Amino acid sequence: MSSTITIGTAPDSWGVWFPSDPEQLPATQFLREVQEAGYGWIELGPYGYLSKDPAELQDQLDAHGLKVLAGTVFEHLHRPDSWDEVWSQVTDVAALTQAVGGKHIVVIPDPWRDHKSGDHLESRELPPEQWTQMTKGLDELGRRILDEYGLHVQFHSHADSHVGYQPDIERLLADTNPDWVNLCLDTGHVAYYGGDCLELIQKYPDRIGYLHLKQVNPKIVSEVLDKDLSFPEAVRMGAMIEPPLGVPAMEPLLDAVAALNRDIYGIIEHDLYPCAPDLPLPIARRTKTYLSSCSGASIEFGS
Repeated sequence: MSSTITIGTAPDSWGVWFPSDPEQLPATQFLREVQEAGYGWIELGPYGYLSKDPAELQDQLDAHGLKVLAGTVFEHLHRPDSWDEVWSQVTDVAALTQAVGGKHIVVIPDPWRDHKSGDHLESRELPPEQWTQMTKGLDELGRRILDEYGLHVQFHSHADSHVGYQPDIERLLADTNPDWVNLCLDTGHVAYYGGDCLELIQKYPDRIGYLHLKQVNPKIVSEVLDKDLSFPEAVRMGAMIEPPLGVPAMEPLLDAVAALNRDIYGIIEHDLYPCAPDLPLPIARRTKTYLSSCSGASIEFGS
């Protein structure tokens, strides 16, 4: 038996990072072009980019033949007295995700640099007590989201965060409960810091709960790391690139996921903030065509 890999797309691939921003494309264009590109699944993106009203959002999804895989939240559970603020955000996103049929919550650690200016907000490294507070908080977050909303937490490592490098990812998996927290394997963010996605799949097959498929341009990333530039700067420089033009190679990765012998869901996520209005749709089409042909894995796009 092999897996069926169901792949959608997300507002991020249309240059969307914030609920509202003058440099972003409107949600109406995103929904229309996702359908035109041949995808049937999406993530919600930043809370408030798409409608917050479940009935209105469901009508918009139905009008474009789309279904939802996941919502996304950010966490800073390593900080003192952070639980209430994080949980307040989670309840909004989880309720909306549940209402429109999603099954996952992607949890991303807040960056230690400002997401727009790149200014340092805190230290790059967490002391042991803050790491423990974070991992215990993630377990509690995962438990409550599963108990109260029936959604599964998938932790997403991220550039400019305290969980970015592969040793950080492995440490987090060792220190969290697989009943409540698993890994959204973001292939681009792993590769950004020189990690090995295939090794993560092989070492932690039961912890791969969800996928974000993307590639990075290794030459640009090398320059970014050498100059200690922020992730937003890296994206503006073209650090994220459509497959098959970057790393990691998609075919062996998809084959390894297929060998997990269970169905798995994920999205193509191409960081493009900001981008020209006519850029995302052709990339989305080409990427779908490429992924459809590059592997012996059973891939569905839900269209």
